[in-house]
Amino acid sequence: MFDRLYVMLMKEFLELKRDRWAMFRLIVPMIIQMLVFGYAATFTVYHVKTAILDLDHSQASRSLISHFVATSRFDVVDVASTQRAITRDIDHDQAVIAIVIHAGFNQDLENGHGAPLQVIVDGTNSNTALIALGYINQIVTQFSADRTGSTPAFRGKPAIPLTAITLQYRPWFNEGLNDRWFFIPGVIGTLTLMQVVSLTAFAIVREREVGTLEQIMVSPIRPYEFILGKTIPFFLIGLGDIALVVAFGILWFHIPFVGNPWIMLLGASLFLLAALGMGLLLSTFSQTQQQAFALNFFFVNPFFILSGFAFPIAAMPKLLQWFTVINPLRYFLVVIRAVFLKGVGLAVLWPDMLALTLLALVMLAISVLRFRKSLD
Repeated sequence: MFDRLYVMLMKEFLELKRDRWAMFRLIVPMIIQMLVFGYAATFTVYHVKTAILDLDHSQASRSLISHFVATSRFDVVDVASTQRAITRDIDHDQAVIAIVIHAGFNQDLENGHGAPLQVIVDGTNSNTALIALGYINQIVTQFSADRTGSTPAFRGKPAIPLTAITLQYRPWFNEGLNDRWFFIPGVIGTLTLMQVVSLTAFAIVREREVGTLEQIMVSPIRPYEFILGKTIPFFLIGLGDIALVVAFGILWFHIPFVGNPWIMLLGASLFLLAALGMGLLLSTFSQTQQQAFALNFFFVNPFFILSGFAFPIAAMPKLLQWFTVINPLRYFLVVIRAVFLKGVGLAVLWPDMLALTLLALVMLAISVLRFRKSLD
C-alpha cells in the first residue's frame, strides 16, 4: 500500500515540478488577492462628499462646520446658499451627504432647547450612508460636549454648571477598532477555500478528461490510494498557502497573532480536509474542466457569502442560517479570528473544531463513495 501511495505522491509532485507556471499559480495569485482584499475590504469610509447649507450664519453654526472640515471623513464640496443647490448636489451625485443648519440654530442652543440639524443622505449606497451617519453622530456629540459649560448668572442667581454624560468605551482585542484586523483573517480562510477546492476538483477532472484516470484505475493502485495520492499533495499545498498568507498578513498588514500556532494548525488541517472533501465531491459531478469550473463557482461563492465573513449570520433569514451549518468556512473563520486576536484555546473552540471534524468526515466519505461509484 505505502509503495503504491508513494508512487502516486511522487507522480503529483513531479507534475507540479514540470509545470513551469505551477508555483506562479499557487503563490502569486494568493499574494495579489491578499493585497487587494486587505486594502479594499473595509467598512471605514473616508472623504465623503458633503454639501453644507448654513442658514443661521452664527458663530455656533460656523463652529459646527469646522468640526466637519477638521476630519478626514468628510470633504466639503459645496457651501450652498439655497435649498435648490443642495437638491442639485444630491441629484447630480456631486454630494453624498447634505447638512442643513436652519435659521435660529444658535438661538436654540443658547436657550437650552434642542437645535435640529437636518442631514440629507443619498440612500442609493446604503452602506456608505449608514456609516457616514454614524460619523456625523460622533461629530455632533463632540460638538455638544465642547459647548458644555455653565449657564450664565441671571437676576442675581448663581451660574449653574452644565454637566454632560461622558461615554467611555473600552474595546477588547482590537483597541483601535481597526476593521482590517477583522477582515484579514477572513480573507485567509476565503482564499484558502477557493484555492483548495478548485485545485482538487480540476486535478481529478483533468485526469478523467485526458484519459489517464482509466489507465490508473486498471493499475494495481486501489481507488482509496488514488484519492489519497491526489488529496495529500493538495493538503500540503493548502497548509503552505495558509502559512504564506498568515505570515503576509502579520508582516505586511501588522495583524497581531496572539494565539497558539498549534491550535491554528489543528483548525487549518480540519478545514483543509473539509475543503478537500468538497473539491473531490465536485469532481464526481463533473466530466470536463468547464463543468468543474461552473460547479466551483456555484458552490464556493454562496459558501463565502454565508460564512459570516462580511455579513452577520444572525441577520440572515432562518432558512439561510440553517444552511450555514454545513459551511466549513463559517467555523474556520471563528477559529482563525479567535486564535489571531483573542488567543483562546480548545476549551473555547472545541464546538467549532468538532463541527469541522464532522464536516470533513462526512464530505470525504460521501466523495469517496461517489467516486468509487463513478468508476464502476
